[in-house]
Amino acid sequence: MSNSYFRFKEFVVHQEHCAMKVTTDACLFGAWVAARMKKGTVLDIGAGTGLLSLMLAQAGCDAIDAIEIQEPDYRQAVENVKGSKWEHQIRLINADVRVHPFNLMYNVIVSNPPFYESDLKGNVSGKNIAHHDEGLLLPDLLGLIKKQLSLAGSFYLLFPAKRAAALLQEIAQTGYCIHSLCYVKQTEKHHPFRIMIEAGASKKEVQKQEIIIRERGNYSGAFIELLRPYYLHL
Repeated sequence: MSNSYFRFKEFVVHQEHCAMKVTTDACLFGAWVAARMKKGTVLDIGAGTGLLSLMLAQAGCDAIDAIEIQEPDYRQAVENVKGSKWEHQIRLINADVRVHPFNLMYNVIVSNPPFYESDLKGNVSGKNIAHHDEGLLLPDLLGLIKKQLSLAGSFYLLFPAKRAAALLQEIAQTGYCIHSLCYVKQTEKHHPFRIMIEAGASKKEVQKQEIIIRERGNYSGAFIELLRPYYLHL
């Protein structure tokens, strides 16, 4: 059974009412984005517990909109944000991102979207929406990004590595360019299981990277460097 909360150095994430819990790869993604992004207005698509928004607020972002379609997750995110020091920097929205009337363009869009578009679905509707593309399909997500991202902005996505080819192809079809590409492995003996992407309208040389979470049973140096500002015991 998952813990009902996850304590970080500067905030606590309660998760008992959320379909998807805090994961190591989501934490790594938040830290990776925070280390790369420039400050500005942020849109967090699929806020869940509010983890990514809280990590970015800690890193210095002071204007974050976080949208979540599922009401239990939204209420949990509201609880987590209100319990933090960044309550006035993060605005939670309980709505379907596909129809919500946004009134501004964003410098940064970040999303840890549904993972398993064609895999076998389970019986729990909340997890199906959070873990499958039942609500927001990849073309929908990229179309929304194209609509709401400022011309000089960047967007960041976390996806299963097995879907990398399809993701890169979809991004290319939107006219956006990959800026950074990071494959994540559990250990040096494992194949990559996640891919983290930074992209935008400007054309740049692609920076490629690989992060291994654990080496010889301990967190790797690269992992520690990114998560030290957040993880309690690093």
